[in-house]
Amino acid sequence: MTAEATASRPSRSGLRWGRLLLSDYAVLVLSAGWFVGVMPLAPGFATWENLANLVGGMLPLLVVATGQTLVLITGGIDLSVTSTIALASVVGARVMSGDSGWLGGSVLAVPAGVAAMLAVGAAVGGLNGAAVTVLRMPPFIVTLTTMMFVSGFAIWWTQSRNIGGLPAGFVAIGARTLPALLVALGVAGAAHAVLTRSLAGRWAYAIGHNPRAAFISGVPVRRVTLLVYVACGCGAAVASVLYTGRLEAGSPVHGQRILLDVIGAAVLGGTSLFGGRGTVVGTAFGVLFLGLLDNSLNLLNLSHFTIMMTKGAVILVAAWMDTVRRRLDTA
Repeated sequence: MTAEATASRPSRSGLRWGRLLLSDYAVLVLSAGWFVGVMPLAPGFATWENLANLVGGMLPLLVVATGQTLVLITGGIDLSVTSTIALASVVGARVMSGDSGWLGGSVLAVPAGVAAMLAVGAAVGGLNGAAVTVLRMPPFIVTLTTMMFVSGFAIWWTQSRNIGGLPAGFVAIGARTLPALLVALGVAGAAHAVLTRSLAGRWAYAIGHNPRAAFISGVPVRRVTLLVYVACGCGAAVASVLYTGRLEAGSPVHGQRILLDVIGAAVLGGTSLFGGRGTVVGTAFGVLFLGLLDNSLNLLNLSHFTIMMTKGAVILVAAWMDTVRRRLDTA
């Protein structure tokens, strides 16, 4: 055996360990380690009541992060999901509210309100997708502008007031863990099936890897990209249903602080900011870790700013790991 061959063994072994460390399942191991490490330090962290509250808070984030994952896989990004949540919330509440809603007290209030919320999500996503595909504008600028306009419109329309008086049937969707869990798992399961078992999923990955090569190969790049943004908007609307039901009021600021979590959960779970890589399962693991981190730090009585700095540092490391993954994939 030559000296060169012997010298190459540690590097290959290190590369294998590096790939394992940077795999999508690493964040699940990290979540388990964090849970075990924090459990004796945070009073009440492992109680059933706290865990149920933790799961309930994670479900809307899982839904909206799933939609964001689809967009990131195609090489795009949607910064407008939080403002879509807010606008869908107040539109749905305007329809359903028993105090001043357009259909207040009607048996059609809940289905019409949910349909209106989904329509808002689809419309905002469609506008983003059209600007990206037809006008060929950068996704970052398009969705940033949409975020500013939609958020401002929701606040102006409601004069920054919450809308209460929502029907009990609607509130139960988000306030009760089981219905919310079924909705979240349904959305995540459908997205996972599309990505792993459909031609559209393979097209999305191909677009993220190289849109020009995908187009030459016959992939309908514009149509798939447009549909991905519509799906992301609909995901934000479903998350709005869960948030609005959980908090029992429509609000123009629902979801205002979770944009970092939405993108961070996807990146922590292995979705690449460069496109062409990502899974819904990995995103679910990322949501789990951020949920555990946020909940445990709150129980440790750390300030909001300390929690934000900690989460920001974690997501920055995840973005660096994404860069390392890309280098390993192209090595």
